[in-house]
Amino acid sequence: MTSSTDTQSKYVYRFGDGRSEGNRHQKSLLGGKGANLNEMSAIGLPVPPGYTITTEACRYFVDHDEHWPPGLEVQVREGIQHLEEAMGTRFGNPENPLLVSVRSGAALSMPGMMDTVLNLGINDEVAAGFARTTGNERLAYDAYRRFIDMFGDVVVGIDRSRFEDAITKLKEERGAESDVELTAADLRELVDRYKAIYRKATGRMFPNDPYEQLRLAINAVFGSWTNERAIRYRKINDITGLKGTAVNVQAMVYGNTGENSATGVCFTRDPGTGENNLYGEFLINAQGEDVVAGIRTPRDIDELQRLMPSIYDELQDLCDQLEDHYGDMQDLEFTVQDGTLYILQTRDGKRTGPAALTIATDMVDEGLVDAAHAVEHLVEPGHLEQLLHPQFETDVDYEEDVLGEGLPASPGAAVGRVVFTAEDAEEWNERGEDVILVRIETSPEDVGGMDAAEGILTSRGGMTSHAAVVARGWGKPCVAGCDDIVVNYDRSTFTNGEVTVEEGDWISINGSTGEVVIGKQPLRNPELSGEFSRFMSWVDNFRTMDVRTNADTPSDAKQALAFGAEGIGLCRTEHMFFGEERITKMRRMILSDREDERQSALDALLPDQRADFAEIFRVMDDHPVTIRLLDPPLHEFLPDPNANEEVTALAEKLNLTPDAIQKKLRSHEEFNPMLGHRGCRLGVTQPAITKMQARAIFEAALDAQADGIDVQPEVMVPLVSTVGEFRHQKRVIEEVAASVFDERGDSVEYNIGTMIEVPRAALQADQIAEIADFFSFGTNDLTQMTFGFSRDDAGSFLPHYVQEEILEQDPFRVLDQSGVGELVRLGTERGRSTVSDLKVGICGEHGGEPASVRFCYDTGLDYVSCSPFRVPVARLAAAQAALANTAAPSASAGAPAGDGAAA
Repeated sequence: MTSSTDTQSKYVYRFGDGRSEGNRHQKSLLGGKGANLNEMSAIGLPVPPGYTITTEACRYFVDHDEHWPPGLEVQVREGIQHLEEAMGTRFGNPENPLLVSVRSGAALSMPGMMDTVLNLGINDEVAAGFARTTGNERLAYDAYRRFIDMFGDVVVGIDRSRFEDAITKLKEERGAESDVELTAADLRELVDRYKAIYRKATGRMFPNDPYEQLRLAINAVFGSWTNERAIRYRKINDITGLKGTAVNVQAMVYGNTGENSATGVCFTRDPGTGENNLYGEFLINAQGEDVVAGIRTPRDIDELQRLMPSIYDELQDLCDQLEDHYGDMQDLEFTVQDGTLYILQTRDGKRTGPAALTIATDMVDEGLVDAAHAVEHLVEPGHLEQLLHPQFETDVDYEEDVLGEGLPASPGAAVGRVVFTAEDAEEWNERGEDVILVRIETSPEDVGGMDAAEGILTSRGGMTSHAAVVARGWGKPCVAGCDDIVVNYDRSTFTNGEVTVEEGDWISINGSTGEVVIGKQPLRNPELSGEFSRFMSWVDNFRTMDVRTNADTPSDAKQALAFGAEGIGLCRTEHMFFGEERITKMRRMILSDREDERQSALDALLPDQRADFAEIFRVMDDHPVTIRLLDPPLHEFLPDPNANEEVTALAEKLNLTPDAIQKKLRSHEEFNPMLGHRGCRLGVTQPAITKMQARAIFEAALDAQADGIDVQPEVMVPLVSTVGEFRHQKRVIEEVAASVFDERGDSVEYNIGTMIEVPRAALQADQIAEIADFFSFGTNDLTQMTFGFSRDDAGSFLPHYVQEEILEQDPFRVLDQSGVGELVRLGTERGRSTVSDLKVGICGEHGGEPASVRFCYDTGLDYVSCSPFRVPVARLAAAQAALANTAAPSASAGAPAGDGAAA
């Protein structure tokens, strides 16, 4: 291969003829598609030759007012020369023409988000020459009209419906049912009509120079990185930190040369169930965009075995080879040109949660991978969340209400009110409505509404259509290609011919069966499979960091234990005061003027707190339970002074006048309550509150212990900023413990620690650690105080910060590792400089967010704590962090070398 001078940066990587300049490990530079094309070419798979323009070139383009970096023009032309040599054709030469495809490919898969142009390099002279050299005039003009369509849409921005309308009108004129019935003469006529549409829309003639076409197409792919739908998709999927998209220029192969040609999309295993069978669709005499765009209804891949048996067998062999090479289920695109099979792309296939578990366990059993690889690479934390999706409560009672059946494109059941536009889906969702987005077919512009909807229903498209691929990736229920219904956008209705459903009507969809049901069907939570338990046993064999739960009720605690929680890392005591009777007692305590009245109210609350704690201790037998003392400002327990009805009702209960209540309420108002009289500050100024809660904890622990329960109470003091605050509260707690133990003639082992949620506490951690048994980072408040953001108000501007790339993520959702995380790291290091074995954890909801869990592991925390339904996610994220930071352990944890211990 020839190359440009080494004085310029390298922006083009070539592949073909069993050689390549890149590999699969260069996804950040070559994009996923480009890296895999280079890899497949290197291992000898039938990949049409091509070259990849790097993501660095895209970043330069975006940052430099859409100019190419120096040297790229020369390297692009050298890339074309490489294709000419490999194919024996010439770019722009009518006598032996080379046509190319121009496709995008970011480092992470973004189905349908970026832009593609096929058949580039064609013009009037080339089309005529192409017809002569191939002896297939129809192929030449079918390629030409497709190119004008895609170029007009992707490069110039002409509404594609204008081209669709033109071909529809021509088919009506010719009496043709489908595109393939149009003759070569018809397609020549269509090319002229498409050119007229282009000229009318742009005021310019369609470009004839192939190199001009190529430059404009590359620019369009670069530009697609910053289009609205791509930005929205990255936001929804938390894709950050990428340079841009790569561009892949590849010699065209044609699935539309006739009945001995085809194009298709194929998964090496079923992405919905994980079953080890080829899964996909294809079209005879078509190009690839026809399949993925849902323009024609494709055939099931099984039919390929009947129609082209040798091609099917070769495809199966290539799929096996790809799985063996990549160690994962693959999603590939293929084209058959005149009986020859080509692979156009492969990538790790997106899959549902249930499918991920099946694929992982099956691949281990088949000896393709070991358990370590399965845990680290084959199941994502988000897949486990999908396993918790609801299903219909019954699968028979609704049969008479079925409106139609489509394809079971993404499993799970959803119930919602019908909307027909993505904009309406987002708007209705914002006001709290559950919606089902109903479309003829979805497009990348619909991703915002698809994300907002509970489920998606389309009347057109197959199992690899845009709606299906995106919904499966998100774990969102989807029924696709339901041709039993007709959607009418103008009237905002759809009908099956007997029942008409209007906007706002309730429907239910079953993405596991493809059924669409009128009305609201009751849902039930799914049951976790044996595969789940087996996989999670592998997870726990590799995991070294504990996972606890945030639970305030016995039912939450039971659920968390079922999901594998190893204790409670945060029991919020304030949540126990909001029952109707309890809130009145709490308000009486807060509004009391005299100490004896306040103590009387606390005495009334004590049995409630004690009973709550005792029940939680019983559920959490032999597990630590960290109980946080009262944390929020007291005004959160009080009614709004301006809520006259509530004030009057409270006055009656406390035997006071409404005016007196309002006066007391206003005396508790603070200008900035989240930085005010709360947490340990309440315990310091009103130690009776701490005493009541401590007594309730220790009495409950003794009650449970008397019943044979192994209790492990940990008392956590919130919002500490000075060692003096913690020392004060610790002394109060220890005095109460000693008193209770003396009264009962029994004792329990206990720990007293603190939440590190004020920046000053992290800075003073070495001093606090001298008297603390443990630290737990409360990253919700720590984020608030580090940024100076009010978490109650930041939602009004944080989305804009993320959109403008001022922040990569909302820091209340994903831990800010360079700022807040630095305080976590510093606090941990300083605490352990005093007490080397100091137990340190995290109890904000960051404890269930995978990237944040990885950070906690890297920082050396002993545990993370999160909501019950995120416990499996945190367990997997912790195991993946451990595997990524150590040499891969032996396969002894998994079959066929042997399964690990039970979850």
